[in-house]
Amino acid sequence: MSSTTEQAGRWAAEEIPTDELAKRQGVEPIGSVDELAQPDLWESEQEYQDFLADLYATRHADIA
Repeated sequence: MSSTTEQAGRWAAEEIPTDELAKRQGVEPIGSVDELAQPDLWESEQEYQDFLADLYATRHADIA
């Protein structure tokens, strides 16, 4: 069984540049921010506000 130190050394020896890794995985750059936009994601402003409130509560649940 390998130790964490041995694994870290092995990973460092096998470092692959980010652009090469992306090429191997078939990842392509985003053409524009508009490709990410989803204007009809929320059916209403209230649904969006409820999502944000839940997200905030979840992220701060352990901070008390």
